Amino acid sequence: MAAELGQIQKPAAGSFEGKRKLYCVANVYPLKGAPDDYITLFEKYWNEVARQIVRLEFAGTVKKIFCESFFESGDDAFKAFEKLNEKASDIIKERTEAGALLLPIEHEDILGQYVDWANCLSVVRTKEAFDKIYEYYADFSERRLKYIKNIIESNLSEGEAGLLIIRDEDRVRLQFSNDMEIFLVTPPSYDDIIKWLRKTT
Repeated sequence: MAAELGQIQKPAAGSFEGKRKLYCVANVYPLKGAPDDYITLFEKYWNEVARQIVRLEFAGTVKKIFCESFFESGDDAFKAFEKLNEKASDIIKERTEAGALLLPIEHEDILGQYVDWANCLSVVRTKEAFDKIYEYYADFSERRLKYIKNIIESNLSEGEAGLLIIRDEDRVRLQFSNDMEIFLVTPPSYDDIIKWLRKTT
């Protein structure tokens, strides 16, 4: 069962010794042309995330980083992601410089078709077309999450702590092995961002 950081009574670090640990962060993206109030919330969120990860590392220092959108390794992949989300990139960079390994968790073809079908759903007009397209979208969504889960399960070793940065709606569908302790990094500002998005959409 996943535990939210704000609800943890900070048990002794020894209680997690030898266990695999995964610190999960909802990947909140900047919005193009966003008003100042969203920009303020966005900055606050990632600053709080950074502090909460540091607090969580009493249970284990992050050794592996898993982040959505990465299907390649190396500087080019990181620079591409940095353009999408500089604040998340700062957290990744800080930990890779400290020795953590950033591992690609996406399959290029699966991710590409998943995104394509999602884009099709946003412009379709008829129910018949929507139903057909949704079948393909749902199929590739399942394939993608299965692939991501397998990458994490096979690369996070006994006793290691990993960091997963992924959209929360995808994270809730990932069911990991019982031997993996799941920690949800959920700063108060995350709820504020959700409320802001609901009010403006």
